[in-house]
Amino acid sequence: MEIKQFSENTVTVYLGDEIDEKINRKLVQLKHLIEEKEIDGVDEIIVSYTSLIVNFDVMKTSAADLAGIIEGVDVDALLDAPFKYKVIEIPVCYGGDYGPDLDRFEETGLSPDEVIELHSGREYLVYMLGFMPGFPYLGGLDERLYRDRLENPRTKVPKGAVGIGGRQTGMYPFESPGGWNLLGRTPIPLFDPKRERPILYSPGDRIVFKQIDEEEYRKIEEAVKKNDYSVSISKEEES
Repeated sequence: MEIKQFSENTVTVYLGDEIDEKINRKLVQLKHLIEEKEIDGVDEIIVSYTSLIVNFDVMKTSAADLAGIIEGVDVDALLDAPFKYKVIEIPVCYGGDYGPDLDRFEETGLSPDEVIELHSGREYLVYMLGFMPGFPYLGGLDERLYRDRLENPRTKVPKGAVGIGGRQTGMYPFESPGGWNLLGRTPIPLFDPKRERPILYSPGDRIVFKQIDEEEYRKIEEAVKKNDYSVSISKEEES
C-alpha cells in the first residue's frame, strides 16, 4: 500500500500498478470499509484501476488522520472477506445502425454472429467509472474481440452505444465524441438523475449483455419513456 496526497482535500491510496481483478476487489472492499467507519468529513470515495481517491472536508478531518486509519487496514485480508456485488443485465441490439462496426470484425475472421455470441451472455467486471458519469470500463472481454480504437474517432457516438476499445468493452451514457468500435446500443438509460440510483452499477459489480432485436429495442424504449421498465438486477456474494 502507498498513500499520497496530491491536493489539500484528497488522499490517494495505491494498491498496485496493473489492471487486475484482485486489486479491484481490494479497492472495492477498502472503499466499503472506509464507508462503514463513517469518518466525519469524508465526502466521496472514487475507485480507479489501481487506486482509491478519498475526498474529504479539511475542516473536519485531515490527510494525516485518514492515512493513519487506512494504514491500519490489512489489505491482503480484504480478499478473504465476503464480497457482495450486483449483476446487471443490459439489453443490446447489435449490428446495423445500432452497431456500425460489427461487420469490421470480419477482418479478423469473425462473423457478426460470432462477435455477438462472444460478446453477449458473459459477466464483465466493472473496474471503474470514468470519461463521463456512468461510463463503465469493463474487464473480461474475450481476447478474440480485442480491437484498437478507431484511428479517426467519431464526432458523435449515440447515447447507449456499446463498444470495444482495446481489451475493454463499455457503454456511452450520453452522446459524445468517441473512438471505440461500436457493436450495438442499449435502450436503457445508463445515467438517470431521476432514479434513486442514477447509475445502476459500481466498481466491483458485473454486467451481462443480453441480445435483443430491433422490435424489442423499440418496446423497451417506449416502456422506459412511460417509466414502465425495470432493469434486471440480482445480488450475489462470493466468499
